Amino acid sequence: MPSTSPLSLPARSAIVLIALLQGLMLYAAQELSDAWPFRDIGWRYCWYAWVLAIPSAVALSLVELRQRRLWLQAALGSAVVLLLAAWIGWNLEGETALASGALQFPLTVGIAVAVFVALPWWQFQLQHGHWRASYPALFERAWQNGLTLALAALFTGLTWLLLWLWAALFQLLDVTFFRDLFRQDAFIALATGSLAGFGVLIGRTQHRAIQITRQVLFAICRGLLPLLSFIAVLFVLSLPLTGLEPLWKTRSAASLLLVLSLLLVSFTNAVYQQGDDTPPYPVLLRRLVEASLLALPVYAGLALYALGLRVAQYGWTVERVWAVLIALAVAGYAVGYALAVLRRQGRWLQMLEPVNRGLCWAVLALALLGNSPLLDPVRLTLSSQLARLRADPAAITPSDVNVLRFDLGRRGVQALRVLQDDPAIRADANAPQQIADALARTSRWDAATRLDKGPQDVAALQRALKLAKGSRSPPADWWQALATRTINGESCAESERNCLIVHRDLDADGSAEVLLCELYSHRGPDCVLYARGSDTHWHRAGSLFGAASGQAAAINQALRDGEITLVAPRWPMLSIGGRPALAIDPEPESNEPSP
Repeated sequence: MPSTSPLSLPARSAIVLIALLQGLMLYAAQELSDAWPFRDIGWRYCWYAWVLAIPSAVALSLVELRQRRLWLQAALGSAVVLLLAAWIGWNLEGETALASGALQFPLTVGIAVAVFVALPWWQFQLQHGHWRASYPALFERAWQNGLTLALAALFTGLTWLLLWLWAALFQLLDVTFFRDLFRQDAFIALATGSLAGFGVLIGRTQHRAIQITRQVLFAICRGLLPLLSFIAVLFVLSLPLTGLEPLWKTRSAASLLLVLSLLLVSFTNAVYQQGDDTPPYPVLLRRLVEASLLALPVYAGLALYALGLRVAQYGWTVERVWAVLIALAVAGYAVGYALAVLRRQGRWLQMLEPVNRGLCWAVLALALLGNSPLLDPVRLTLSSQLARLRADPAAITPSDVNVLRFDLGRRGVQALRVLQDDPAIRADANAPQQIADALARTSRWDAATRLDKGPQDVAALQRALKLAKGSRSPPADWWQALATRTINGESCAESERNCLIVHRDLDADGSAEVLLCELYSHRGPDCVLYARGSDTHWHRAGSLFGAASGQAAAINQALRDGEITLVAPRWPMLSIGGRPALAIDPEPESNEPSP
């Protein structure tokens, strides 16, 4: 284990006290949210980021309270965390109704990753006085930290379950004191902080339990790695037969490829570090694992290519910047692991060690720089999106304006004001009004000044909605009715959606109807049927909702290709006593005999 010296009583007490103070500090920020300095979002972000990151790192590393280096280096880490949080907080100040998710989530994940990656090096330095940590020492500490946090979360959750059981039992006797006590914010903060501290203390002192848990996880990874390797190799071998086109149709190829790559990297690391020189598998399985690692660059390359296609088509966004950063990190591991297979030296896959040691610093740098002004995904996004919108003002959609107004912080709103004064934008029929409506809103969901009005003229609608193969454009009066919302155009006319028009005579009455479909990637098409009524005006005549689990992509593509066949119902509708006709709902055939 990383350290065999037992923790002193003052150190044990300090670990629990640190967690208790964390809970109190989070509670204070919640209770004083309307008072200075917590009403200022920049201060609030700094407070939360520091409270969650630095004391947790200290609790996981503390051995001796009088160790001066611990507190000096914690102060240095505090400066980094506070600067990053202040930068993100500044971006979210100065304008109303700004959404924080697009910036807050990367900050949270980035700091968590940075702390987790840097912590083993810091713990080694505190124990040995230098940073030249061996690979086994770093590996031990990383797993120790992860399992300790998992044990603390499990201990806290199970204890809360017992407390809720306690309250529920007494509530059966009409004693509500415990239920009311356990629901108090102050009690929740104190109890959760204390329980988390005891959980960390258990993880740091019960080395045998942590070691057994790690061995169980390693055994699971050892059993699953050959299967995962087989899947990875089989997929790559299938690519020449299927081509790449099916990948791009899924619209989620990059994420799936990256997930498989990360699983393969994680499982390989768990299997490699077994503590002896004995190969973990027979020769055939080792070659299978090596083949999957050689295939890793293919996965990373395909993921980067898929992201490049999206960026070329729609420009940069904050999410795509982070996706590319993650893909670049995965590509580094992919190339390094493939080279480790080719450069056989020492024990099986021993060259993974320098790859992991070097890339952990690259991951640390990306996690920190991506939340700083140096890489700044918001700046890249604004530059890309403004250039795209200026190049084609007529193609500006409500979602484009929505992102600038609410999702990119104060700089997004400032960019929207600059865009409003652009001569090319002012010359467009719809864009100036969309921008003005967005800037005038004081709430994202303000119905009185609804942003998502969509195209308001026929030409813009005709650009936004696609025709199925073989379908001609609907009549001008249908387009006019959709533009004026006379026929209730549903979501296809209200926002930028993946929508399609099928114009065809569906009831063989000599007059063509219009089927307006929104294509969903997970369930298939949702369609609205429009037909002329007795007054010759267009009316909503029916609807069709997709429920194609596992077949959505194929059905959507068939609809785009115009592959529609009219099938008459086997059973006619019945009118009973001259009342409106009723449809017979058919039952599936059964081979079971009648009773």
